[in-house]
Amino acid sequence: MLPIDPARKDLVEEFRRQPFGPHSPDLQLILNRLRAEPLAGRYALVATRPKQEWIIVTLSGERGKPPEIVSETRYTDPAAAEWAIFKLRWKRATGETLSGEVES
Repeated sequence: MLPIDPARKDLVEEFRRQPFGPHSPDLQLILNRLRAEPLAGRYALVATRPKQEWIIVTLSGERGKPPEIVSETRYTDPAAAEWAIFKLRWKRATGETLSGEVES
């Protein structure tokens, strides 16, 4: 699997500024890698109120077994939800904790 260079903070900032794209080719490679985790334990967003509110979960990887809620934090801004899940995936892949909020 493609290694992620934790020094590429330029790509982190690019995602933070534009979580829905368009993304540079380098960022798209990173996103593909972060989103290609095994299903069991993969971070995902679940809409608690369609198009209005989301929570972060981890998938079980087993049919019929519900996902586990990671945090009770509820996101009403889809960009903030995407940024939060990006930070979790980045930490899992690189061991580094990212900070900051998404730009509106």
